[in-house]
Amino acid sequence: MKRFLLSLLLTAIVLPAAAQNHNFDVARNLDIFNALYKELDLSYVDTLDADKNIGNAILYMLHQLDPYTEFYKEDEAKDLKQLTTGRYAGIGSPIIYRKQDDRCIFSDPYEGMPAAKAGVRTGDVIMAIDGKDVGTCGEQQPGDYSSAVSEALRGEPGTTFELMVKRPGTEAPLTFKLTRETIQQPSVAYACVLSDSIGYVSLTGYTENTARELRLAVAGLRRDGARRLVLDLRGNPGGLLREAVTIVNFFVPKGLEVVRTQGKLKEQRYVYKTEEEPLDTHIPLVVLVDYATASAAEITSGALQDYDRAVIVGQRTYGKGLVQEPRELPYNTFMKLTTSKYFIPSGRCIQAYDFKNRNADGQPRHLPDSLSHLFHTAAGRPVRDGGGITPDVSVEPDSLPGLVAYLQMSDALFDWCVRYRNSHERIAAPDSFHLTDAELDDFKQYVKESDFTYDRRSKSLLDLLRKVAADEGYAEDAKAELDALEKKLTHDIDDDLSRWQDEVRRVVESEIVANYYYDRGVAAYNLPYDKDLREAIAILRDDARYRSLLAAPKGEE
Repeated sequence: MKRFLLSLLLTAIVLPAAAQNHNFDVARNLDIFNALYKELDLSYVDTLDADKNIGNAILYMLHQLDPYTEFYKEDEAKDLKQLTTGRYAGIGSPIIYRKQDDRCIFSDPYEGMPAAKAGVRTGDVIMAIDGKDVGTCGEQQPGDYSSAVSEALRGEPGTTFELMVKRPGTEAPLTFKLTRETIQQPSVAYACVLSDSIGYVSLTGYTENTARELRLAVAGLRRDGARRLVLDLRGNPGGLLREAVTIVNFFVPKGLEVVRTQGKLKEQRYVYKTEEEPLDTHIPLVVLVDYATASAAEITSGALQDYDRAVIVGQRTYGKGLVQEPRELPYNTFMKLTTSKYFIPSGRCIQAYDFKNRNADGQPRHLPDSLSHLFHTAAGRPVRDGGGITPDVSVEPDSLPGLVAYLQMSDALFDWCVRYRNSHERIAAPDSFHLTDAELDDFKQYVKESDFTYDRRSKSLLDLLRKVAADEGYAEDAKAELDALEKKLTHDIDDDLSRWQDEVRRVVESEIVANYYYDRGVAAYNLPYDKDLREAIAILRDDARYRSLLAAPKGEE
């Protein structure tokens, strides 16, 4: 008993000492940093920019932690608000800097928002706002220039201004009168009823009102005859945790745990449960996921998997199991701070990256499958942690030819599609639109005549092989074979455009559809080519297979 009491006493002494040492280390290093910067500011040969230098120090410190803990300066606070609410005041269109014009252009105006309603199109070059020329970028940093133009376009809801643009293919500038609105980017990108009474809904984020949007979409699909449902969370980066809890609640009973957070402080340890009566606990449900499904979207898919409420189809998700909270700092600055990890109903954490113990190159370690742990769903199905949500049915995505990948990022594709939009007042509906062979040939010719270039990994690897062979003394002996291989690997743009014609066609058609029908049009256009969706439909059509995928393994309960 005496030894036990002595042990307790020593523990009580050691722990506060450790805490005191930590606090001392913090205070000591803050004093050192403060003294160092004072000396720099006082004696350094040039005048220091405090905002820049201390700001860079803050950014470097946060970079050592995780990519989600971020500092927001006073003029960036609105970005944090927009991130969490999906809402801002403006005209509802992204802008991008374009080197050829040395100005900003509009890119993909949002459907139903002031820019689109006024007639602004993708590719329109911003010339003047309220009669004042915005000027060119010139010697400025493109990011600073774009920010200034963006800020000029934003303003209080209800305020009106005059916008002058130069439209490619037109001689005279165009002038529009726009009234700023509170822009709420919709979370439901597209919803429709497919064949066999299968409803489909695509969810792009988790901001304020996401759950409400989804509820309305699902209710509308049911009214239109949907008796089965596909929820598409591919490419969804997540967002607000509460919205994920509410969405899970649509499909599972009240009172069930959806996710729990575990952090350093007591208030960061919380259990989130379903609080309302569900929307539908019986409708057959498939959730589509991919490598870009993250955070709150992983909570949704993971919780539905853990309760055997949905079949998960696609690719393993990103693996973001960290929770962020906003913190106010002095002088109207903010920090988005990682405070805890979240754990879904089976008990697994889906965090995939170790930011504390990094690789030699400074990159976070991806947790290997060998270190994962076994868990079970409510029905007894085995599931594992260690990084993301593994689908119940995996679908290997089609590889994208290098040519097509470069085309998607090219000015050639953008410019030709803008030209097409400005010379065609209307096109067919997204699900029936197709370029003619002559139009596709025109696009190919435009690409060949442009400054479009692309690299092939095979050529890069061959160059590396030549270097290694030279270093090891084999260059001369292998020259003939390497030359022959290079000849076979050297790309010919005519040949590649023909070889990948179907893929090229889909990329061009999708881009054109976006210029007429926005995101919903792109979603409708792509549905017939969607491997994941085809698999989801096949599962929902086969009741026996659907039930078997959600059932416990034979011999287990």
